[in-house]
Amino acid sequence: MRYAVALSEHPDTGIALGEVVGQVLDRLGPTSDVAVLFLTGHHIERGEEVGRTVRRTLGVSHLIGGTAVSVLAHRQEVEGSPGIVLWAGLTGPVEVFRLPPEGPLPDGLVDGTAVVALADPFSFNGVTLADSVPPGLTLVGGLASASSRPGGNRLFLDDDVYRDGAVALALPPGLGAQPLVSQGCRPVGEPMIVTSSEGSLLRTLGGRPALERLKAISDAAEPPERALLSRGLHVGLVVDEQREVFGSGDFLIRSVLGADRSTGAVAIGDHAPVGSTVQFQVRDADAASGDLRDLTAAWHADSALAFTCNGRGSNLFGRPGPDAEALVDGLDTTAVAGMSCAGEIGPVGGRHFLHGFTASALLLGAEPAA
Repeated sequence: MRYAVALSEHPDTGIALGEVVGQVLDRLGPTSDVAVLFLTGHHIERGEEVGRTVRRTLGVSHLIGGTAVSVLAHRQEVEGSPGIVLWAGLTGPVEVFRLPPEGPLPDGLVDGTAVVALADPFSFNGVTLADSVPPGLTLVGGLASASSRPGGNRLFLDDDVYRDGAVALALPPGLGAQPLVSQGCRPVGEPMIVTSSEGSLLRTLGGRPALERLKAISDAAEPPERALLSRGLHVGLVVDEQREVFGSGDFLIRSVLGADRSTGAVAIGDHAPVGSTVQFQVRDADAASGDLRDLTAAWHADSALAFTCNGRGSNLFGRPGPDAEALVDGLDTTAVAGMSCAGEIGPVGGRHFLHGFTASALLLGAEPAA
């Protein structure tokens, strides 16, 4: 298997398209099996010709793609300016399909299949899709982010272009596919058992009001960490309660939405049933960068398709690039391509979820690092 990634920042869509297609032709020749296309919103008006041109020129059997507020290739993330990223691979036969608004994935996909999905955030239920993934399959992807209004994004499927729904690519088993999800948080305080909850409300943790527990953590924290608690507080929900010790990859990270001082309840962006384990978390640039670098250091890969949150990049790190750099450096490959998303899909603890603020990637040709 061979892969190629190309980037153009030229503002003219035709010229940019010629540049990325030319780069892929130089690296793979005119016989690629599949292509994935990522475009910034600057190229939306000519989007309908892009997919057709790529397929015709490269001779690819199938193509999917989507539009985003920023794109990444190699060690570079393009924010606030035009960008087209083209990923192509010699993978063997693939399948592509359009997904209905509620998912799920189509029947008949064999165990070991890795699926890449790109979806419109306004017309597609990413939570339902993630919940529907059967055992034996891996799903990684993201929600288009080029536009903040319904109908403003574009999704590409072979020669067709859509303004809603979702498109997906099923890669065959045997490509060494490995998902990687970095949620970019670090825990504060200790894990606690939920002793009372209702809907999205954590009422008591270990028999005491959740807000009281949170205040005790804040009072014990050093000033820098206390500042993070005040502006970047999250909660980690343990996915696999059978584990005796919980690490960063054992938690599903959700936002803390608020608190009710009169009852001591804390509202979170999910439901934590009674008896489950939670631990409060904070997110900052150091935690996010360190978590991704730790995860990528465990693998070598031939290529990666990456879906990072549009709240990362300059919004989190103060500059574009740290996520792309961590992937390239850790995986020891420059064949990294992707986009920033309005929501990212990937597995945590053996189950699939729709995330926020994560870096979710599908590694291909992955092998554990020595």
